[in-house]
Amino acid sequence: MHVKKGDKVKVIAGKDKGVSGLIVRALPKEGKVVVEGVAIAKRHVKGVAGKVGHIAERPRPIDASNVQRIEK
Repeated sequence: MHVKKGDKVKVIAGKDKGVSGLIVRALPKEGKVVVEGVAIAKRHVKGVAGKVGHIAERPRPIDASNVQRIEK
């Protein structure tokens, strides 16, 4: 894989094209990376035992071929 955790990258394909951020997590076996602030998915969480439900946002992995490392 051409990128690793902590690298600053720019998304070159997909709905977040042009956005840059740091790699939070690398998944080399799957060929994917998690970039902070990119590919945010919303999950509706049900409230249990008196707690109120909410909408949780978390970054989803994107393919490593869709990012380009930016010079440090």
